[in-house]
Amino acid sequence: MFLAILDMVINLERYERIRSLREDADLTQERVGKAVNIPQRTYAYYESGQRMVPPQVLCALADFYDVSVDYILGRTSNKKDTR
Repeated sequence: MFLAILDMVINLERYERIRSLREDADLTQERVGKAVNIPQRTYAYYESGQRMVPPQVLCALADFYDVSVDYILGRTSNKKDTR
């Protein structure tokens, strides 16, 4: 039970980061969806947490927003990988 709740919290942060990146860039879901080659509706599902973001889409989003995958996943607060 605890692990399920922890997983939900971690996933929520991921979805909030994706939404925040889009809103900070003043972009629509449709524009981002086209940029990463997915339908707007699918992108909306990712932002709302209704669907898990596949690894290839996660990488495409990181490239599009010029941030690290770790940032989107909530593993760091640094937008760029500084290694």
